[in-house]
Amino acid sequence: MKSLMQQTLGADWDRLPPALQAHYRCGTNTDFGHLDIEFPRFMWPLLLLLRLVGALVHRRGRGLATRVEKQVVGERQYWRRRIVFPDGRLIRFNSFWVAAGPGQVIEYVNPVCGLQMAPYVEDGRLHYRGVHFVVKLGPLVLPIPEWLLLGHTTIVEAAIDECHFAMDFRLTHPLFGEVFRYAGVFEADWPEAGPALNPAVPGRSV
Repeated sequence: MKSLMQQTLGADWDRLPPALQAHYRCGTNTDFGHLDIEFPRFMWPLLLLLRLVGALVHRRGRGLATRVEKQVVGERQYWRRRIVFPDGRLIRFNSFWVAAGPGQVIEYVNPVCGLQMAPYVEDGRLHYRGVHFVVKLGPLVLPIPEWLLLGHTTIVEAAIDECHFAMDFRLTHPLFGEVFRYAGVFEADWPEAGPALNPAVPGRSV
């Protein structure tokens, strides 16, 4: 059975290095690592409001222990993120992904609001290009231009070795510049190996 990303990329899936294939493999798996979260001060009130609908994170930090659990149920892939801050505060950021036609996916932060993206492989790296935001009303999926909301989305994921990868997510508005970024390094967990065969990494306890 092919994973959602494998179906979306088609033949380009074979151009991904092992760490990124492990990150997007089919079934249930977990990534462990650390995130840096950055945004300008003026964004804090908006990010606080966005948290009410399940989007993004409203606290900044560096080297934040993070766990990302992924599970496929039907045609959806669920992402459950747990981010631990130095004061012990735990923030969850959950979403689910679905296919959105040839070569594209939608990540929903709740049953109504989502972001449509086009992933592609270049020089062994996985890139995402934001297409538009969406609002789902029953069977209708209405596109919302990126510039009307948070700006253009870009994501780059690059393998470090056979088990680890770096990711960089950015939102850039045409008027306000970069309004949000989170980036980090993760270990892609291999389900068949089991915990005893994977090296311990910081954040494994989150």
